[in-house]
Amino acid sequence: MENKLRTAVYARVSTEKDDQVNSLASQKSYFVDYISSQKNMELSKVYFDEGISGTQTRKRAGFNQMVKDALNGEFNLILTKEVSRFARNTVDTLFYTRKLKEAGVGVVFTIDHIDTRQSDGELRLAIMASLAQEESRKTSERVKWGQQRRMEQGVVFGRDLLGYRVKNGVLSVNSEEVPVIKAIFHKYTNEGKGTHVISRELTEEGLGPKRSSQWSATVILRILRNEKYVGDLCQKKTFTPDYLTHKKKYNRGDEEKIYIKDHHEAIIDRDLWNRTQAELKQRSQSADAKSRHSRRYWCSGKICCGECGSKFVSRTKKLTVGTYKAWRCYQTANHGKLKMDAEGKKIGCNNNSINEKALLACMKYCVSLICQNQKQLRREILSGIQAVCGKLAATLDENKIRHKLDAIEEKKRKSFDAMLEGMITKEDLKKQTEWYDDELSRLQTKLAESKQNSRKYNGKKKQIDELEKTLDEILCFNEDNEMLYRELLEKIVVYQEFERGCSRLVVWFKSLPFGIRLKIKSTGRGGEYYTEILEWGFVS
Repeated sequence: MENKLRTAVYARVSTEKDDQVNSLASQKSYFVDYISSQKNMELSKVYFDEGISGTQTRKRAGFNQMVKDALNGEFNLILTKEVSRFARNTVDTLFYTRKLKEAGVGVVFTIDHIDTRQSDGELRLAIMASLAQEESRKTSERVKWGQQRRMEQGVVFGRDLLGYRVKNGVLSVNSEEVPVIKAIFHKYTNEGKGTHVISRELTEEGLGPKRSSQWSATVILRILRNEKYVGDLCQKKTFTPDYLTHKKKYNRGDEEKIYIKDHHEAIIDRDLWNRTQAELKQRSQSADAKSRHSRRYWCSGKICCGECGSKFVSRTKKLTVGTYKAWRCYQTANHGKLKMDAEGKKIGCNNNSINEKALLACMKYCVSLICQNQKQLRREILSGIQAVCGKLAATLDENKIRHKLDAIEEKKRKSFDAMLEGMITKEDLKKQTEWYDDELSRLQTKLAESKQNSRKYNGKKKQIDELEKTLDEILCFNEDNEMLYRELLEKIVVYQEFERGCSRLVVWFKSLPFGIRLKIKSTGRGGEYYTEILEWGFVS
């Protein structure tokens, strides 16, 4: 008796709407019937994902479990309906089908008639995957365009916030929460209180925030700066630059925001709002003490706890042989080890402290690693961005277009002269003029596109110049200089390490797309401090 192929099925729908869920059931039923009709196949397991986009595989639990089981030899064939069900990212599609093929697992796309076990399977798959990815891009652009139009019409995108409810794109006042909003603005602007004092007083008064468990200065500031409370609406504060990753970024001038004044019922009158914004600006400008504290040390505000997400704070001790300076997680410094408070909330953190000298040793080591192959590293980092800039530069042919426009205008004038001299008829003149006008219109459009590309090119070139400057500072660096460390460092993430005397951390430099992972061991003897690098590697 012939051995049957153990066959798995993968099905996916990209939304959780009822009709799509029915589509998922239809996909399952289709494959069960399909396998039953094949003499050489037997159903092993059905994997599926609901309500998840196909442009990325990271969050698809069903897909990832299927790949894991396949690599463990639980089946040797996968059936899926079409390439767009498997993935809409060309790189992911080819990566996973190759990985599965190496493990002896084929993938059959029944509707697209592609079998990765066949010799031309990968070529056909690459074409179909590229088409699926392009369709995702177009869909993303259509959705963004539709959202843009709806935002311009005043439709609200977002969820409920303190003082307002959002339903069907309409903001309505939540009267129960209005007193809290008014109290915050009154305390800050009219009474001159700080955000920390306001958060403490609200907690003491038993007035809780909308989502978080307790008030904080950050939450108070966010409310004071939210234009919705004066009746205005600002949208596109965040945007999604990449339709494949779906990661949101804060919109810091990358795209034009949509601002509608007097959009809905206000909670705060405009006079109080204007005075509050002026007060925020004044306190920010006069916060010299805060500025001195935040930039007091080269790594102030740049060391993060990898366990609880808090910032690290500086702690200094005077010793008989000098000064001991280290950095500790804010939660650890204020609450000690991780535990539950009287209300059952988690406070504290178990992360270790890290010595200042150890941090400096890590920075120096990381810089030395980067400097080992400066030219190649610099070329690799800039190549992708320069490629984009190069494409734009290739289209900067404004002078050539202007010369063509002038030449056609001259020909148009000469054709009139030719008609007046009887060299051509009026009908010939009309035909020539129509052709010239069409050509002029086409060139004018091309000139406008070239001007737009020129602006993009200048913007990209400025970014590349700034990136090159940063890279050169890092790659040419050979001194232990805290001032330069301050400018180069993006952040350091410190993780808990159970081995005594050891620390684990990742150092991230500004403008570089990778970090450097380190495990170090530190020892102190007779006032001297030594740091040994035990392990290191690059992380993306």
